[in-house]
Amino acid sequence: MTGTDATIPTEGAPGDATLRRPELRPLWDTLHSRLSSGRPVTRVRLGPLDDPQREALADLLGLDRLPDARPSVPLTRLEEAVTELSGRTVREVVTELVGPLGDRAGERRRQKDERAQLWTWLAEHETVRAQPVLSDWAASCRAAGVVAGSAEHTRTLLTDALKVLAELPGQAEPLPVFAARVLSGQAHALDDGTPLSALVLRALATLYDTAPPQSAAQRRALWTRAGVADDELSATVLVGGLRPAGDGLLARVATACAEAGHAACLTLAHVRYPGEFILSETPAPVVHVVENPSVLALALRRFGSCCPPLVCTSGWPNSAAIQLLRMLADHGAALRYHGDFDGEGIRIAAYVLDKTPARPWRMTAADYRAAVARNPRGPQPGRITEAPWDLELTGVMAEHGTAVVEELVAEALLQDLAGVVQQRGPAGPTSTLS
Repeated sequence: MTGTDATIPTEGAPGDATLRRPELRPLWDTLHSRLSSGRPVTRVRLGPLDDPQREALADLLGLDRLPDARPSVPLTRLEEAVTELSGRTVREVVTELVGPLGDRAGERRRQKDERAQLWTWLAEHETVRAQPVLSDWAASCRAAGVVAGSAEHTRTLLTDALKVLAELPGQAEPLPVFAARVLSGQAHALDDGTPLSALVLRALATLYDTAPPQSAAQRRALWTRAGVADDELSATVLVGGLRPAGDGLLARVATACAEAGHAACLTLAHVRYPGEFILSETPAPVVHVVENPSVLALALRRFGSCCPPLVCTSGWPNSAAIQLLRMLADHGAALRYHGDFDGEGIRIAAYVLDKTPARPWRMTAADYRAAVARNPRGPQPGRITEAPWDLELTGVMAEHGTAVVEELVAEALLQDLAGVVQQRGPAGPTSTLS
């Protein structure tokens, strides 16, 4: 019990009447504060005390004269006086009179440890480790500190943000529908202005290397880029050489274009509602994935209707691209991804490898060294973040300070594809994708 109403029982040990004199209240309150600090206490400074308070302190300590108005009293002297009067310790008397003692230093240490554990957890979270650019976002979260002074509340908020980031790109759902699906029915958790929305948008701005959105229009644009509130027609993905079996719309469109030696531009609607779609090739087909449409165009020009399955993300993959790649993998296809050797290209590659079962294709440090040897005068690579599939790669890129865009290594990629064509034969496989 705390406050001025707390008193030592009237009847009790000898000397209780002296200990509970109102004039000694400043002594007990000050002792309670000092002893609750969690730090060693050897003396306690009081005051300013008025004359009745000084007299009460003199009586307690057995002094032959009044102490100063701001006395500094040794704790050992107080212990002797209190024990002599009541048979109890100072701590026991203060606890009974004022309330339970705290441990502010211990609480600060506990909070410090709790916060350190929070930021370690965030930095080592699988979503952050899979996309190392998000470590910059994690660092900004740490710099901002815990929300509302609570590490527990902050961890809850960050857990929800990481759930959202793991589910992106979205499925062309309205934002409330997406939020309800991902966050256990909390349809308004990502509404504009909520702490969670701001946290996720800051992560997306870090991921795409753009300035944090300042207006409602910029925030909507960032959500759309992440596949939330996107529509089923504007989100598209380019494919070539894809011949799924089945009578579904996606299979018919992709196969017709492949047989004509053209790329198919599949919408998110095609991917979401593919109809009958079968990959029956044995062994499971390898679907190569590139970042730039020009590489797809070169492949179609060289191989025409014999082009092996090839998907183009056109830079950052949208919801149509990611869902198509996941669907192909679910049907047994092995995915191999290649992109630009620059800062953004590495981030895109990490994103694709995190969001799909794709494996890197000619994206190692050795591949970069070979490419930069042939193209040593490229532009600066921009901001470089770690490549999780090859920890040596970004160090080598930083050392050379040169970007190598995908088009410059297209010939090596086309040679790989030519090997696939040769294995399949000029007419292509008799079986179809399923």
